[in-house]
Amino acid sequence: MLPLANLAEARSPQLDWIGESAAETLRESLHAVGLMTLSREDREEVYRRLSVRTGPVVTKATVIRIGETLDAGEVVFGDFKVDGSETGSATLDSNIRLSVRVIDLRKLQETALFEQSGPLRNLSLMETKLAWFLLRMMVPGHEMAISETIFQQAHPPIKVDALESYARGLSTVNIEQRTKLFTQAARIDERFTEPAFQLGRMAVTRRDFRGGAMWLAKVVKTDSHFMEASFLLGICRYNLGDFDEAAKQFRMVVAEIPLNEVFNNLGAALSRRNNHAAALENFSKALEGDPADPDFWFNVGYSLWKQGRFDEAAAKFRGVLDRASNDQEATTFLGRCLKGEAPRNGDPRTDGRERIKTTFEDSAFLQLQAEMKGKKEH
Repeated sequence: MLPLANLAEARSPQLDWIGESAAETLRESLHAVGLMTLSREDREEVYRRLSVRTGPVVTKATVIRIGETLDAGEVVFGDFKVDGSETGSATLDSNIRLSVRVIDLRKLQETALFEQSGPLRNLSLMETKLAWFLLRMMVPGHEMAISETIFQQAHPPIKVDALESYARGLSTVNIEQRTKLFTQAARIDERFTEPAFQLGRMAVTRRDFRGGAMWLAKVVKTDSHFMEASFLLGICRYNLGDFDEAAKQFRMVVAEIPLNEVFNNLGAALSRRNNHAAALENFSKALEGDPADPDFWFNVGYSLWKQGRFDEAAAKFRGVLDRASNDQEATTFLGRCLKGEAPRNGDPRTDGRERIKTTFEDSAFLQLQAEMKGKKEH
């Protein structure tokens, strides 16, 4: 899903946010009905690699090159034009025309043109209509499962000022300005949950877990970031000491996306509730999935040590040191295992030493899942 090009970009670059907004709305709408859509971060990385600038019109050859680099099956691209943009007189009542096409990279075929036009203030509604057209084209027969009316009801229009603030926030690199724009977008239209996810993720990065939990709890299931938001919400609950709620979030995520980091964090939450058997089971799944990660070795060792299984725990702590020889904590716990030193309740040196992961990498898993689904269907 590429940003729509601004046909008057040379004279009205201040409207480039519209192209970004359209790309995000189309991506979110299609993801909500189960289509695999690549993240904006993946797209931006390819743009940097290929030295492509967002905003101006790009050639079809460049569109194909971007799609192939992303390993995408189909690429959605297009442009927009706002009346009065050349003279700087565009307003919310100005007419805007949105145009999109799709290139099927497997067949190297291009679809017919999909267009919507109307006053700029109705941008969200037009974006949703384009998403419906794309859905009908990409998944023939889908209109039999869900009508356009129901589709639009599931994606109520977002105020154009909120769309603008959010799109501008995505495009700025200044953290303070980005926070201000996302907060503004979230407050202008409370139904708009994408800025809530961004604010929650940023809060977790700066370890504001209470603030992060407040924003992340607003993210709805139809948001493409819902699983990551739930993962991060689990981290917030964990750091706030609500281990039962943290475990609930991680269980929900791991049932859909069984990543090593989610198994690990679920194990940590269960460990803090002294559910040793379940904790060890989940820690072991994470280690089995990625035996190169010393933190996974540590958590299995720590869980075994808490159960008094010193010889087994010692083997795991040695596994940590084989991969991270300067890990002082693993060295200390290995010493405790060799001495047969049992855990003591309330000892700050040994309580709550579980290691959790804060990075959620679901792109590769989702892409593999989509490929497997495609093979089954064919």
